[in-house]
Amino acid sequence: MSSRDNILSAVKQNQPAFIDFPSINVNIEYGKEEYISRLKDRLELLHVDVYEVDSIEVIKNALLSENIGEKRVVTTIKSLGGIATYIDSVSEDAHSLEDIEMAIIPAHFGVVENGAMWITDDLIQYRVLPFIAQQLAVVVKRENILPNMHQAYERIAGTKYEFGVFIAGPSKTADIEQSLVLGAHGPKSMKVFIID
Repeated sequence: MSSRDNILSAVKQNQPAFIDFPSINVNIEYGKEEYISRLKDRLELLHVDVYEVDSIEVIKNALLSENIGEKRVVTTIKSLGGIATYIDSVSEDAHSLEDIEMAIIPAHFGVVENGAMWITDDLIQYRVLPFIAQQLAVVVKRENILPNMHQAYERIAGTKYEFGVFIAGPSKTADIEQSLVLGAHGPKSMKVFIID
């Protein structure tokens, strides 16, 4: 018997025992208030400011108190056009977006498990928008909070989009001298508004 055959025979005789896949309950159901509480906890771990609001007016007031001043603020939410430049179509070169201080965008849904917000190109017009702004504000409806990624993938299965992304918090890295740096490859801060 060759060395190769000896090695393969030894490997074959020393296989680990088979273990069944873990049983995962993908249909976890919490009370709606527990959904929000768990989502807020997850987002706060990700350095995201979370606001529960009952109207667009509350969002406007919260953002106006940010003291953005003369800085460029854009939104793809028509009802927030009064405090930001409303973008409803791709009408300029994406390079012209480089000086955006804050982008305010909607999300299709949020995921409790990891705090991710699902956003597609039909909500943001420019794919670069959530990544080029210094600050990102995301508005998600309370009724569109899902418990886990299993249900998130079920929700997007069969839908059509050219670009989609799960965003969970501001850009960050700890590669540089093992020190956490926010805004390394995208927004320095993120806010999520959970609206009724």
